[in-house]
Amino acid sequence: MAMRRETGTQGDLVVGWAELPRSPGHAFYDELQKVLLDAGFDVFVENACKPYYSAKMGAPSLPPGRYFRMHMVGYFEGLDSERGIVWRCADSFSLRDFLRLSTRDKVPDHSWLSKTRSRLPHEVHEQVFGFVLKLVAEHGLVKGERIGVDGSTMEANAALRTIVRRDNGESYRAMLERMATESGIATPNAEDLARFDRKRKGKKLSNEDWTSATDADAKIARMKNGTTHLAHKPEHAVDLDTGVIVAAPIHEADKGDTTTISDTLEATKVNLSAVGLAPTPDDPCEIIADKGYHSREILKGLDDSVWKSRIAEPKPTKGYLLWRGDEAARDAVYANRARLKSGVGRAAMKKRGELVERSFAHVLDRGGMRRAWLRGRENIAKRYLIHVAGFNLGVLMRALMGRGTPRELVDAARGAILFVVQTDFSLAIAILADLDGVPAMITVILAPEPH
Repeated sequence: MAMRRETGTQGDLVVGWAELPRSPGHAFYDELQKVLLDAGFDVFVENACKPYYSAKMGAPSLPPGRYFRMHMVGYFEGLDSERGIVWRCADSFSLRDFLRLSTRDKVPDHSWLSKTRSRLPHEVHEQVFGFVLKLVAEHGLVKGERIGVDGSTMEANAALRTIVRRDNGESYRAMLERMATESGIATPNAEDLARFDRKRKGKKLSNEDWTSATDADAKIARMKNGTTHLAHKPEHAVDLDTGVIVAAPIHEADKGDTTTISDTLEATKVNLSAVGLAPTPDDPCEIIADKGYHSREILKGLDDSVWKSRIAEPKPTKGYLLWRGDEAARDAVYANRARLKSGVGRAAMKKRGELVERSFAHVLDRGGMRRAWLRGRENIAKRYLIHVAGFNLGVLMRALMGRGTPRELVDAARGAILFVVQTDFSLAIAILADLDGVPAMITVILAPEPH
């Protein structure tokens, strides 16, 4: 008789979905799913998107609720590209449940996101943002009494080397080669062009003379870190009592703060009206902004309107102001200065510096939107609105369960073992943990059962 050798066990050829080993779902996404379902999110977005689809013909498309959920995942997971969103959702059972995928459904490809975004207009994305804002307002997280306004920069999906002249279409490299040849360099290479460009005088990049060949909406601008890129300008209007972003339009990067504030305030007024908190001349809303928004025309426009300005005032270059008979501007500037120097005004400015900058840090830096991977200001504005809607849902989740992001919820449960003491009769373990934001030390003593 030959000896039989152990070769292992034969696994099952067919395993049902319900029989697969599953870990518990992510508590954050489970709770967020419950909030969205209770609010009727899927029914709302399907009714909003219905006019843009065929009623009878065509293959079923990506469900609107799944499309918007995937972009919210992009904010919560800090993913900058739509390919990254798809990969992350395909790698997590919890996110599959959050997207409401059945056992045989696969995560939609990134091309489906692009097709859906191109089909749905900007107005639908604004409606979804308004739905989330209304949901947050129903929980008392929108006051509409003090609004902080500020702008930042977002790097466009276009390189400076692709810019061309507006008058003749000449590229920047072709211009350098022509100028280098005229200066006496017969056959300039890349190193010669870089050296020539660095040393030549009168070098200037103006949006009036240059435009991007790949993204005409992107403008040459200086970023917050001091570098120069083709960029866009997001501007936030933040409720200073709760931290919720009320409006987040995308402007051209070369537009100054005094030029864009009117459109931002108009969007803010519309969104506040939708949640029943519209400012009125009898009950105005305070606008708090830095000195970049200070101008006489802006203050005159805000005077006797639904907005009460508390805008930081830059120091005059000559030490005094000349009014030249413009009494309306004088009265508006002095009234703004009085409101600004009061105790309420100083506290509001401090709050603006905290909450508005925090919103940019969450959406642009931690949320992955500092670098855009889409082209066209309308495309970027569509995704940015849903990204900001995710930020507002994070504020709501922080109020409901104490944590506003999945990572924050995981970090809250982490602890560190300080020491372990073992004796003949017991085992003592000291653990440093974070319980609801409060550090605590837990000591566990394990003793054997008496015989």
